[in-house]
Amino acid sequence: MSQMDKLPMTAGSYAAIEEELKHLKTVERPTIIKAISEAREHGDLSENAEYHAAKERQGWIESRVLELSDKLRRAEVIDVSKLSGDTVKFGATVMLIDEDTDEKITYQIVGADESDIKKRKLSITAPLARAMIGKKKGDQVEFASPGGSKAYEIVSVKFV
Repeated sequence: MSQMDKLPMTAGSYAAIEEELKHLKTVERPTIIKAISEAREHGDLSENAEYHAAKERQGWIESRVLELSDKLRRAEVIDVSKLSGDTVKFGATVMLIDEDTDEKITYQIVGADESDIKKRKLSITAPLARAMIGKKKGDQVEFASPGGSKAYEIVSVKFV
């Protein structure tokens, strides 16, 4: 598997994906199989809304199982607590200062599945994260945002 196929993620994200996959396989699958079986007993399948809804749900579950299994197979679990240095990379918590407004903002760079902008967790694939990778404290970061070009200065890089 090439490095491009790897999915960087924290141990917490890996565990959450494992838990969802287990739930789908041990709870959702058996429940939907039972629902399909019960819907079949109601006769004519061509006009049976419960049967069609259950089959649609089953398709979603199977698709999600494949997607999660693939993510776990390609996962590159990174223990952020063992990282250090002053260069921005996956797992770094970076404090930035907006060069236009002098507003400070902090983001942790995480895997795509664990990104949550409200919690200040920025996906490694986000334009701002990609612009910060490899930079150090004091460096300027410029990137194209939906509202136009933005410029930040990196104030600190930490691994917690």
